[in-house]
Amino acid sequence: MSVLVGRPAPDFTAAAVLGNGEIVESYNLMENIKGKKAVIFFYPLDFTFVCPSELIAFDKRYDEFKKRGVEVIGVSIDSHFSHNAWRNTPVNQGGIGAVKYALIADIKHDICKAYDVEHPEAGVALRGSFLIDEQGMVRHQVVNDLPLGRNVDEMLRMVDALNFHEEHGEVCPAGWQQGKEGMQASPEGVAKFLAEHSQEL
Repeated sequence: MSVLVGRPAPDFTAAAVLGNGEIVESYNLMENIKGKKAVIFFYPLDFTFVCPSELIAFDKRYDEFKKRGVEVIGVSIDSHFSHNAWRNTPVNQGGIGAVKYALIADIKHDICKAYDVEHPEAGVALRGSFLIDEQGMVRHQVVNDLPLGRNVDEMLRMVDALNFHEEHGEVCPAGWQQGKEGMQASPEGVAKFLAEHSQEL
């Protein structure tokens, strides 16, 4: 399993269904996220079990991501036609409804291989999530096995932490939440923070 944190996010061009329902044959990652942060998340397959809960969770928090200037992009090995059919299937019938973000068709498996999230036996993508900064660098990644649904709120927390670090220059201690104090990245900063907050950890 590759660690992409600190490296440029692999670019790709593929067919996709956009958040407005438009089907495009050539969605390019870097063109669409230029100058913005992005969250790319991989999931195994359309019309499955854990997956719709995750895609709906991302959709329900989509406005929170947009408020932070973050693009959300989903990727699986299904075709854009399958993505479109899933979007057009009501939630109460196992669909995801008209989610507001792009779904990418990785039918050749090139993208999941580039991000090193292809399951070695099942041939589908693991539940990988990647936070990319404005320069196209991966700053956070987490990969879950197929039965384990991800925590979308944790990705929002990571976005907040990265924004805080970029704005204030401080680092974010364990369990940091928006509105909490950061820490100066120095021996003095650690000592001060722990003296004031160690009981909260």
